[in-house]
Amino acid sequence: MAEEALAALGVDGAAAAANALSLPAEAYGNDPRLEVMWAMKAYNHAEVYFNLISSVDPKFLKLTKLDDKIYSTFRESFKDLDLKVLTHDQLKSSNAKERWRLFCNQFEGLVEDFNFGTLLRLDCEKDYVEDNTVFATRIQFFAIEIARNREGLNNTVYMSNRSKSSSPQKPARTTSAPETAGGTSQRRPGGRRHAAEYNPENNRGGVQQPRARTTRVAWYVS
Repeated sequence: MAEEALAALGVDGAAAAANALSLPAEAYGNDPRLEVMWAMKAYNHAEVYFNLISSVDPKFLKLTKLDDKIYSTFRESFKDLDLKVLTHDQLKSSNAKERWRLFCNQFEGLVEDFNFGTLLRLDCEKDYVEDNTVFATRIQFFAIEIARNREGLNNTVYMSNRSKSSSPQKPARTTSAPETAGGTSQRRPGGRRHAAEYNPENNRGGVQQPRARTTRVAWYVS
């Protein structure tokens, strides 16, 4: 989907849109090319993150340099919010918007692009499918996913993937695996790219890849 959208822009259109993404928000207007670029960025961000919690024990993930502050402030503001399955009302109702606004604004200037749009899963045990995905701000994403990781809610995704990986494998087909410019493509069962293939240059901060005996994996976006 993202590749088709990029192809539709053409070389000149993609270059112009990419350049425009660096402009101040007031300069954006309603350029449809920007909408496509932002949608692609949000989709790629979501795909990389889901790959990470599928491949690395979520309790070892560090999403920002301010995880401790984000988590403590979030739980002070939303003590009883059950993060296993969120509802639209908990994020989008009038009362919820006001509570979230007060929380989010505390991180202006601390978390880069804190109010930019991103994708959030409602049910933490499911993937980014249409009926389980909602738009949220980046700081909402960080707050909710940091809490889910620390409170063990994302462990279901990780354990499910481990279970699939440890299942008896079917005999390999005789057809050769697809290759990329850097060699043979590495994919996890189910067709998703492994987090180790992620290019940190494509998402600002980037991913420090898991190493042997690593106790914490950092994924800094801000």
